[in-house]
Amino acid sequence: MPPTRSSALYGNLNLLILKSLEEGAQHGLAIARRIRAASEDVLEIEEGALYPALHRLEADGLVKASWGASETNRRAKYYALTPAGRRALVRERETWIRHALAVSKVLDLTWG
Repeated sequence: MPPTRSSALYGNLNLLILKSLEEGAQHGLAIARRIRAASEDVLEIEEGALYPALHRLEADGLVKASWGASETNRRAKYYALTPAGRRALVRERETWIRHALAVSKVLDLTWG
């Protein structure tokens, strides 16, 4: 199955980013890699969608940014969840679950 491009994920991108930062600060490329790996290469977040989303999340006070060195010793901007970002992650995850369950009912899907 080909990867799902970030343009198809627009409504879920904030949730995916917040979730990938739950374990700790990451730079942009590491966030994209984490999402791709966690989705078993199904979800591919492109830079053109990732960085504007990170900037919006920062402007909204859900993530904070600081400069550091990447694993290849290059200068990179690291993003971390703020307390408001952790609360938003819980809310958005609950909203997504309710939405996914409702859509699965409409599509007559059963899980298990």
